[in-house]
Amino acid sequence: MPDDIVIQFENSSLFQDDHLVLSGVNFTLCRGEFVYLIGRVGSGKSSLIKTINAELPLKTGTARVVGFSLENLLRRQIPLLRRKLGIVFQDFQLLTDRSVYENLYFVLHATGWKNKEETDKRITRVLEKVNLENKGFKMPHQLSGGEQQRVVIARALLNDPEIILADEPTGNLDPETSETIMALLKEISESGCAVLMATHNYTLLKKFPARTLKCDEGKLLQLEESSEIDFTMLE
Repeated sequence: MPDDIVIQFENSSLFQDDHLVLSGVNFTLCRGEFVYLIGRVGSGKSSLIKTINAELPLKTGTARVVGFSLENLLRRQIPLLRRKLGIVFQDFQLLTDRSVYENLYFVLHATGWKNKEETDKRITRVLEKVNLENKGFKMPHQLSGGEQQRVVIARALLNDPEIILADEPTGNLDPETSETIMALLKEISESGCAVLMATHNYTLLKKFPARTLKCDEGKLLQLEESSEIDFTMLE
């Protein structure tokens, strides 16, 4: 696999338990690329993300994600794979009884960071990246929805991932805040970290055009850049 490819699926079939969700999956994602993943609810978007993240095993075909072969992945390799991925959830999944700093510290400690000075520097750096450098002492409930989602993005960046997997990251946000989060994710991709974003917000696709994949009737389709898509055909 060429050095700039961070995800490559070839003739893969994706299953949820014994239920076939997507078949004949072929696609690549390159370093620093931003790609949308669209499709109706239940069409396979989350199954694809969960397969990339090794939550679902790959049973048929071949796939490599940040150097790991999913079809031959050992259980002990899964944490190593996930350290190279950053996950951004729609519902934030922050620890509500801990401050922003403590949420981020928890992740670093759990992934092997031991040096307090280095940990503090890394937390400061990612909070600066998402423009929350003065919010580390705040509790999640003291933040707006957009600020909470920026904390989630900061959390995803902690271990300097090669890929961000964003599953409906603007689903609970108002339009203006959604655009702020989109601009941040695009900026992250331009810095060299690939971003795969599942969304149903076609307004964002029009405003922030990028290559688009669509889950439809059990297949993963490669569409043209989102600025050229006839969105009336996607409903």
